[in-house]
Amino acid sequence: MSDSLPPLSEQEQVRRQSREALDTSGINPYPYSWLVSEHVASVLQDFDENAPQRTVSIAGRLLSRRVMGKASFFDVQDASGRMQVYVRRDDMPEGFYNDIFKRHIDIGDIIGIEGHVFRTRMGEVTVHASKMELLAKALRPLPIVKEQEGTVYNEVTEKEFRYRQRYVDLIVNPHVRETFIQRARMVTGIRKFLDEKGFIEVETPVLQPIYGGATARPFMTHHNALDMPLYMRIADELYLKRCIVGGFDGVYEIAKDFRNEGLSRFHNPEFTMLELYVAYKDYLWMMDLVEDLIHSTAISLHGEPLVDWGNKEITFERPWPRIPFFEAISEYTGHDLYQKDHDTILEIAHSLEIETSPSMGVGKLLDEVFSSCVEPNLIQPTFITDYPIELSPLAKRHRSKEGLVERFEMFAGGKELCNAFSELNDPDDQRQRFEEQIQLRKGGDQEAMQMDNDYLRALEYGMPPTAGLGVGIDRLAMLMTNQSSIRDVILFPLMRPDEGGPSVE
Repeated sequence: MSDSLPPLSEQEQVRRQSREALDTSGINPYPYSWLVSEHVASVLQDFDENAPQRTVSIAGRLLSRRVMGKASFFDVQDASGRMQVYVRRDDMPEGFYNDIFKRHIDIGDIIGIEGHVFRTRMGEVTVHASKMELLAKALRPLPIVKEQEGTVYNEVTEKEFRYRQRYVDLIVNPHVRETFIQRARMVTGIRKFLDEKGFIEVETPVLQPIYGGATARPFMTHHNALDMPLYMRIADELYLKRCIVGGFDGVYEIAKDFRNEGLSRFHNPEFTMLELYVAYKDYLWMMDLVEDLIHSTAISLHGEPLVDWGNKEITFERPWPRIPFFEAISEYTGHDLYQKDHDTILEIAHSLEIETSPSMGVGKLLDEVFSSCVEPNLIQPTFITDYPIELSPLAKRHRSKEGLVERFEMFAGGKELCNAFSELNDPDDQRQRFEEQIQLRKGGDQEAMQMDNDYLRALEYGMPPTAGLGVGIDRLAMLMTNQSSIRDVILFPLMRPDEGGPSVE
């Protein structure tokens, strides 16, 4: 990647000349503050033409203007919305309208406006400016809508541009800002739901000497002072369960996790998870909680337990179906894989045209069959329960079904959103599961778990029966905002390097 700056476009040169002219005139193109009395949305909402005239002070980005000799109309946009402003030469200080506004203030600049609110003859609520100040000179022009073969086109309809320059995307696509506002409201609502039930929000380490809590490849770093390797966490699970050992009855964390994996519409190496652990409960109790949590989330965002998902409608009305793992596979493949050996499952996977590798054990093969043949069909919210023990090294053995564990995953929109267990609290059983993972690692499975002796020591002090839950916040946000790609609910997704900046894909 070259360190040299690209040549300035003609428009960029003109804007820099305007900036120099402002400096020469003694006008600071980047002043320190502006008193904002209210936002655009409240100005529009509160306008009453029968009330006494009132003065407001707003600020925002200039997005369009219509210059008509001695007067102009322009649109300004702040965080709450967009509205029209009217400015006349004779209302401004001497020379400001012709020498500053018309010549050196451009679309994209951020300006402050003070004036009274009125309704134009065309019926549009407008601020009649009596004072105006440039607050930030934009040295780059915003993308301009173009016509190409009769189709409206601009740079920010291209997702590559939008993800790399999200700041521009947010400026010119208000619906994108609304998606992230909805995401923020969703997370706030989840916290409120859990806090009201008495759970405690805690923080656990991002940098860990031993990573665990999931099957995934980690990012690795090095601590210089201690001269030791560290891993960015792939899950919060093992530290949160240490909190349960320590005497908390219910803890949760909404936090960033990191997995060194590929990218897709549903995967980003840096992602957000909710993890929740509750003492003296099991996975059956947790299913009820998940139904309640997501049902209430949908209602808080949409006013009803319904969301649009592409051309489908998903309803979160309760109860949701609860289907055992092997029954779901049998339903969608016609094969009963319960307690079948490795070679039989491998043969069936090949007959289903599923790609496999020599390092795959029974658990990985079953997971591939499920992911390929069952998961895409689970559009309405569904619990898949009672997983094979090979897939769940941290879950408690099923109380009545051999070879299974008490685990469920919740699916909607054809993707997993939640994962939960009756947590394994027998330290000897847990040690054996870790040892089985080590053998898988020796066989080439780079996602298998490591031995965590400190976690085993914690279990030896005694952990009560516990239910645990993980919720993919990004995927839940996708579903709640009808977005088909995880990149549309992450403000700054990882990208490959390009010449315009240091980002990577």
